Amino acid sequence: MSFLNSKIRHEIPHRRALRMLAAAASVVLATWLAPAGPADAQSRIKDIVNIEGVRDNLLVGYGLVVGLNGTGDTLQSAPFTQQSLIGMLERLGVNTRDDIANLNTANVAAVMVTATLPAFTRQGSRLDVTVSALGDSTSLRGGTLLVTPMLGADGEVYSVAQGPLVVEGFAIQGNAQTIVKGVPTTARIPNGSIVEREIGFALAELDRVHLNLRNPDFTTSQRIVQTINADLGENIARVLDPATIRLEVPTAFAGNTVGLLTRIEQLTVRPDQTARVVIAEHSGVIVMGQDVRISTVAIAQGNLTIRITETQQVSQPNAFATQGQTQVVDRTNIDIDEDEDKRLAVLVPGITLQELVNGLNALGIGPRDMISILQTIKAAGALQAEIEVI
Repeated sequence: MSFLNSKIRHEIPHRRALRMLAAAASVVLATWLAPAGPADAQSRIKDIVNIEGVRDNLLVGYGLVVGLNGTGDTLQSAPFTQQSLIGMLERLGVNTRDDIANLNTANVAAVMVTATLPAFTRQGSRLDVTVSALGDSTSLRGGTLLVTPMLGADGEVYSVAQGPLVVEGFAIQGNAQTIVKGVPTTARIPNGSIVEREIGFALAELDRVHLNLRNPDFTTSQRIVQTINADLGENIARVLDPATIRLEVPTAFAGNTVGLLTRIEQLTVRPDQTARVVIAEHSGVIVMGQDVRISTVAIAQGNLTIRITETQQVSQPNAFATQGQTQVVDRTNIDIDEDEDKRLAVLVPGITLQELVNGLNALGIGPRDMISILQTIKAAGALQAEIEVI
């Protein structure tokens, strides 16, 4: 009995180890054989929505750039520059109206100044501004922008711009050749504008916040609402329309709307969009979403191309011939391409984007012809997507 018990005690650990090894192997094998699930692209809520009221504001101003090396506006061709120059000098105590005819300088240019005022920008902050020539100035290089009030959409002054211009492009002109790089009539002034007035927005005091989807969609908005309510454990989010979600600030975040938005914007959802084909016809660029599908359709593409080439040849008599005259003879060569090598291709129903591209490429179709084919497929009712031409 002692020998038998000893043998059993030695065999049990070995059997247990074998069973554990077999279980681990089965798990590894099942994982290896299991089909890979779809990798859904998750996006943060902050990347697909805007918070209503938290927005940029556009500023614009009109000013003068001085110090140009003869590349400014021609005062006779740009009367607004002349009037602005006279008005500026009068404000500085210089009277030039009595001698306007002799007012002739090429070192001044009228410009439009633009800037963007971000949300919650405080008084005294600095903004980058862009300066663009308004008249016939050929270059703003070396110029300095004089004090220019920057106006908002309501006509109020929100900042003041001034400073030396930074121009990336240049223009060099000679008697027989001109070299232009970039756009020398556009410049920037880093930190060239000082904010003088703030745009008030009491975000922390709001008891209701609206989220605006950058790409409106029913499914995406509903997923956002479900994600927010599940994370907070309260039904504070509600879909108003495909582009708007309303948030009721809960009691736990009373007076702390910023904390609520900070928590919400880090949540992730999977955006959904309508199947769409976007065509930039001027450049031949085609962008198709992953949900684009094609019903059964046959495609054939081909055009009749006639190429006519005219060449001139010189016909002259032999070197010792007593008769004959040198003449120019036209030679015409005509090539006709009927695209006979093109074949009819059949696309099966429900093909994916990759299969669609492969099928069109198999026909030897370029981007320009592909645009016409996609529009024709849509007209036939076989393209299950929207086509947007930009």
